[in-house]
Amino acid sequence: MIETPYVVVRGGADSFKQEITAGQHRLIADEPVSAGGGDAGPDPYDYLLAALGVCTSMTVGFYARRNKFPLKNIKVSLWHSRIHAKDCEECETREGMVDRIDVEVELTGALSAEQHGALMDIAAKCPVHRTLTSEINIRLRAAKNSPT
Repeated sequence: MIETPYVVVRGGADSFKQEITAGQHRLIADEPVSAGGGDAGPDPYDYLLAALGVCTSMTVGFYARRNKFPLKNIKVSLWHSRIHAKDCEECETREGMVDRIDVEVELTGALSAEQHGALMDIAAKCPVHRTLTSEINIRLRAAKNSPT
């Protein structure tokens, strides 16, 4: 049995603008003007980066609170790019292009080097990071009321 969707995205065929409902929250997505959109909201990759950044920050903050580390603030900056696989030493893929996400984590507070290192280690273990670096199985199907 399939559950009621938590995230629903609606858009028209006349533009890139999309309306997103996530539970009780409403968001807008769009493409930048340079890509033919109206720039009414973040683009899909902005949301992907935001999901990773939010999860990273929440995970680090939770770990610091649980361990009573003197962490004051967390700043996560992210960039998405596509690079040639041959230029990526740590990548398994050797041909074509590879998506790369660079994540920079800035932690402020009176942290020891050991505490800082532990927080950086835990930053790579947030659930979204694990999802993005594991095998992902996406099942796409037509809605029941769609013509076949």
